[in-house]
Amino acid sequence: QVQLVESGGGLVQAGGSLRLSCAASGRTFNNYNMGWFRQAPGKEREFVAVRLWSGGTTDYADSVKGRFTISRDSAKNTVYLQMGSLKPEDTAVYYCAARARILPPSQKAALYDYWGQGTQVTVSS
Repeated sequence: QVQLVESGGGLVQAGGSLRLSCAASGRTFNNYNMGWFRQAPGKEREFVAVRLWSGGTTDYADSVKGRFTISRDSAKNTVYLQMGSLKPEDTAVYYCAARARILPPSQKAALYDYWGQGTQVTVSS
């Protein structure tokens, strides 16, 4: 079992930046690939970014490439999502998620085993 707690959301103006954090507890953090997803009102949950359990391999949704960066600090059992050049369409609840490292990394939310409670990000125009 892995417990995930997100923080760092808030209200920001378009063009601004935010850094989200996701603290993990429970089973060994390095056993999991970590992802970020988001869900806007009336929309399905969508993939944002993923970072593999080791090394620097990452993957991003096209909509955030060049603006968002996912990173992880294994010493702190924490994964981060640095968001820049924010746009109103980035407004959503952001969730972190964990998927066992023995499985291929995925952009599909249904394939992730553990989820945080989410943190709201609102970007005003």
